[in-house]
Amino acid sequence: MEILTVDGWYLLLRWVHLLAGITWIGLLYYFNFVQGEWFKETDGPTKTAAVQKLVPRALWWFRWGAMFTFLAGALTLISKGMLGWEAVYASSYGILILTGSALGTFMFLNVWLIIWPKQQVVIASTNQVADGGEPIPEAAGCAAKAALASRTNVLFSIPMLLFMVGAKPYSI
Repeated sequence: MEILTVDGWYLLLRWVHLLAGITWIGLLYYFNFVQGEWFKETDGPTKTAAVQKLVPRALWWFRWGAMFTFLAGALTLISKGMLGWEAVYASSYGILILTGSALGTFMFLNVWLIIWPKQQVVIASTNQVADGGEPIPEAAGCAAKAALASRTNVLFSIPMLLFMVGAKPYSI
């Protein structure tokens, strides 16, 4: 198979989708099952240092993992749709993929429209306090909203992965 063919294009998109998806979902689970619990147990100065240095880096990989997963998935759907929407999406494969895609799209929007903007406020507040200033009043509320959106993404990731992987035996 040559890379400059339709099959090569699908291979490239699947590889990007898979690699970016592993990065995104891996960090989602890290935030919810490891980092969040660690933050509850650690002392203030250590938590401040983590929010200033670790969290922004992890969130960078998290949000761009979400972006590349979404884009590669959307390009795959559009490309397959060009083969004939009816034939592709009226099949069992299409129904499963579109259901998983809907869940993934909702998760992507949570990352970029809720989690990242709210975490920016939390990080800014932490930096402001570390520099001797006052905390941003809405930071606690932003942290709670980001955590809720993140937990929602964890719950959505389970059926999303089931639909995406479950579609493979029906692929056309």
